[in-house]
Amino acid sequence: MKDPKGLTSRRGFLRSGLAAGGVIAAGGASAGTPQGTPPGNPANQPPNVPDWTRNLGEGVAVRGYGKPSEFEKGIIRRDVEWLTASRESSVSFTPLHALDGPITPNGLCFERHHSGIAEVDPADYRLILHGLVDKPLIFTLDDIRRMPRVNRAYFCECAANSGMEWRGAQLNGCQYTHGMVHSVMYTGVPLKTLLNEAGVRSNAKWLLLEGGDSAAMTRSLPLAKALDDVLIAYRMNGEMLYPENGYPVRAVIPGWEANMWVKWLRRIELGDEPWHHREETSKYTDLLENGKARRFTYVMDAKSVITNPSPQMPLNHRSGFTVLSGLAWSGRGKIARVDVSLDGGRNWRTARLDGPVWDKALTRFYFEFDWDGRELLLQSRAMDETGYVQPTKNELRKVRGVNSIYHNNGIQTWHVHKNGEVENVEVS
Repeated sequence: MKDPKGLTSRRGFLRSGLAAGGVIAAGGASAGTPQGTPPGNPANQPPNVPDWTRNLGEGVAVRGYGKPSEFEKGIIRRDVEWLTASRESSVSFTPLHALDGPITPNGLCFERHHSGIAEVDPADYRLILHGLVDKPLIFTLDDIRRMPRVNRAYFCECAANSGMEWRGAQLNGCQYTHGMVHSVMYTGVPLKTLLNEAGVRSNAKWLLLEGGDSAAMTRSLPLAKALDDVLIAYRMNGEMLYPENGYPVRAVIPGWEANMWVKWLRRIELGDEPWHHREETSKYTDLLENGKARRFTYVMDAKSVITNPSPQMPLNHRSGFTVLSGLAWSGRGKIARVDVSLDGGRNWRTARLDGPVWDKALTRFYFEFDWDGRELLLQSRAMDETGYVQPTKNELRKVRGVNSIYHNNGIQTWHVHKNGEVENVEVS
């Protein structure tokens, strides 16, 4: 359903019945409602002396582990209850709209589980390395932590991120359209180090990675990738991994889809061919419109999203100086440039990349402009160092159709209304 301006809105898709599975807007009333600064308590505002300066606060070590201010308690991971039959095999979403910079806080990294969170006692943890190796090995956590370590920032993105948007604008908030991604600084041991210690036989071509959860999550990994940049990680942003992110040890597969990043890693087996489990094959396959399929779609292509303004972060002013902020990333390397459009892709302007631009990691971009109060159609378009340019959703659909829920890296459009509200739409 299109309005006179050529926009296809989330609401129009829902009314026309094109939303797959009866999709409804996630986020409730908070989406699309200008928030602004609450009026607060005038007694605590100038020229009065506020309450918090009249009394002593809590002392040191009262809060043994620091937490965000109570006034930021709404910034949390959220799930969509109807998305799966069970929360033990489901996903929660990173609140991208409420964050800044290129690093995701540990407590807000999105989750994807197949049988719930495995609670592993590190004293009992063992990593088995066997198969086509000269010397089968078993590593304790202490063994791994004594090895030469590296620190690398990488993004981790589910292949189904933005998957609900293949058929049109449906979920009203970038937490839900793009929130199955995070980027942290991992500390760990290159997998190549472990393989060298075991001795890889000449006929080995693939690895099987197996997790320690009750699903025994298994994924096949080509040996060439394993010897390139894969990490066996045990820390994230300086801390030990959180249980929901694979404590005590997980695989980090830079630039490749997150379902291969096996958590609670317990076993690595080398073989001469991939292990084709039914679920695994489907995860690596994108069904096309003509009935054929793209196989082994490991790499996550260049992608970007404007996080603010967005449906959960509307503009709280009607005009004036405005800072647009967003994220870009690519599984093929570094982000080279991000362009921003205020008019639905008719005109593009180069955004400012700020902070570190790491290989295969989230990159923060900004674009500052004076808003005159008119309606906007915000878009961002990422380019990586290989020359790949992020496509529009329609360009993707012409090639792939709408049968898949994976690898949707199409350009996102936010419609900013005159009152500052923001809505998920598409442009024709």
